[in-house]
Amino acid sequence: MPDYVTRAGIEADPRLAEFIENEVLAPLGRDAGTFWEGFAELLGAFAPRNRALLDKREELQAKIDAWHTEHAGRSHDAKAYRSFLEEIGYLVPEPAKFTIGTENVDAEIATMAGPQLVVPILNARFLLNAANARWGSLYDALYGTDALDAPPARPGGYDQDRGAAVIARGRELLDEILPLADGSWADLASLDEMNLRDPSQRVGKTQRGPLFRNNGLHIELVVDPDSQVGSTDRLGIADIVMEAALTTIADCEDSVAAVDAEDKLVAYRNWLGIMRGDLAESFEKGGRTVTRELADDVRFTDAGGTRLTLPGRSLMFVRNVGHLMTNPAMHWDGKEIPEGILDAVVTSAIGAHDVAGLGKYGNSRCGSIYIVKPKMHGPEECAFTNDLFDAVEDLLGLPRHTIKVGVMDEERRTSANLGACIHAVKDRIVFINTGFLDRTGDEIHTSMRAGPMKRKGEMKSSAWLNAYEARNVGIGLAHGLSGRAQIGKGMWAAPDLMGQMMIDKIGHLRAGANTAWVPSPTAATLHAIHYHREDVFEIQKGLPDAAKLDELLTIPLADRTNWSDEEIREELDNNCQGLLGYVVRWIDAGVGCSKVPDINDVGLMEDRATLRISSQHIANWLLHGVISEEQVMDSLRRMAAKVDEQNAGDPFYEPLLENENGPAFSAAKDLIFKGVEQPSGYTEPLLHEWRRKKKTAG
Repeated sequence: MPDYVTRAGIEADPRLAEFIENEVLAPLGRDAGTFWEGFAELLGAFAPRNRALLDKREELQAKIDAWHTEHAGRSHDAKAYRSFLEEIGYLVPEPAKFTIGTENVDAEIATMAGPQLVVPILNARFLLNAANARWGSLYDALYGTDALDAPPARPGGYDQDRGAAVIARGRELLDEILPLADGSWADLASLDEMNLRDPSQRVGKTQRGPLFRNNGLHIELVVDPDSQVGSTDRLGIADIVMEAALTTIADCEDSVAAVDAEDKLVAYRNWLGIMRGDLAESFEKGGRTVTRELADDVRFTDAGGTRLTLPGRSLMFVRNVGHLMTNPAMHWDGKEIPEGILDAVVTSAIGAHDVAGLGKYGNSRCGSIYIVKPKMHGPEECAFTNDLFDAVEDLLGLPRHTIKVGVMDEERRTSANLGACIHAVKDRIVFINTGFLDRTGDEIHTSMRAGPMKRKGEMKSSAWLNAYEARNVGIGLAHGLSGRAQIGKGMWAAPDLMGQMMIDKIGHLRAGANTAWVPSPTAATLHAIHYHREDVFEIQKGLPDAAKLDELLTIPLADRTNWSDEEIREELDNNCQGLLGYVVRWIDAGVGCSKVPDINDVGLMEDRATLRISSQHIANWLLHGVISEEQVMDSLRRMAAKVDEQNAGDPFYEPLLENENGPAFSAAKDLIFKGVEQPSGYTEPLLHEWRRKKKTAG
């Protein structure tokens, strides 16, 4: 670690300080000295508040633990429990009726409905892929996945039989979303004969073919009769290109392993590259070097001959870290500064490049900076974020509410007080979202001492979870988010199971979500079909009021604890295998999100949220004597052997079984055996500790 440099009392990693001064502030014309002085003043105001909010979390948790301990052995009294939560300030009164006042929101967030990607900001190639996923090839998505109900492609080049099945499926989709006045697209002899039932769906033509719009999303036909695919199509259609990922979240949090200044600098440089429009990544593919860059805008001519453009890239959010962690990248007052404050200042300063029009491409056409804020507990923490963003705007000379906020509804105290949380950020909120895994982790930790929890699989049918998902949408609609902000749903975690995704994920739209997370650009292209089939904004008009709070507060205690030895072993092995498979990549390779094989060898996109629920579930069963430490260690060792086998093809992989005292296996043990004492059940403190040890050891 290089020596720190001092700026207005802030000790900063010199590489990070140089980056901020030369690459971020200088192009903005900002004086570095004034910036550092303002940053120090901001830390003086907000670092103590940040600490006090974390202390408040622990005070409330201690009171809840004591209540459950006092009432152990009695049947749960829901009325007394709710009164207790109100008495200690965990539950706050509902605010008077209000409507959010957010202004200057881009259409992709406010008035359009479509898929959303979340991508680790440390990986420039993935980040570029996600940003460019605004448009995607339907033919590629069908040809390469199980979303197409046809025999798999034969090896050895293009399979014309599968290609013909793709073309036929494409015609069916065109009939569905762009119906003709008479007949089927499959019967057209020429595109000149095309006569749409709704002529307004055709909005113009690009250089490649006609352009259409349905439910606010565009579809482009690529006409190229000389191409491999087009030559087999009597209309010469070589592809159907779908407008797909309207928005993307560049993630500094759950999907990355960023533990020091070196890691943060990579994150901030990549974000700057996106805002400037010059991010590029070169890599080897098929024996040649490929350079990936941001896509250009889509140019088309409307029916009147006017030349227009459509965005070629996803509208970008950046997800800052939550309030919990500090980072050694900077010190103030002798301590590491809160990483959430660091992210707020630096990512906003980088976003100011876009506001100032300094980039090759614009991100927000409304002059806004979009930040997602995760893991906030209740309205006090949302108010803190609102005040912090006010201060950052003042520091950077930005108009009030330039910085917009997305509130992740993934902690129990936020879910229970969601209306008050929205009210705390009512003039800058552009997004609320549910996240089953983190929310379940907090559910377990909050009620850790109430008793043994249900098995993980049974959680999905719990009363609290159904209420949580419904209340999120209902409360959002009640406060005017429809047409002004996103109401989102969580991730489809299985990127290889696109056929099942196409069956299941339309449920998110029918629940009232105008965006939902998908794990890849291919998944975004396929999920876009759902938004052509359903008009979410019409669905939102007919949804019922939010579910009752009492349902949300129902603790998911196990209905029975007389599980068989086989059932206990099955649950424990499932948790341990998933935990080890994720932790070994996080600690040893610094990979915060990847496709990790589950216990049945199905690849699932895993991030820290899945780790939180697994570690907390084991810790809960340990606390209540359902399992023993010996059983946990036996499972860890057996599952380590399985994870080692699953990673046998990786030449850089370090086996777990040969390194039980190494950082990865040690971190896994700590996450379980120290799980009860971890703040809110979060995994970050232990992961960061062991990752730093791994990096120090080389």
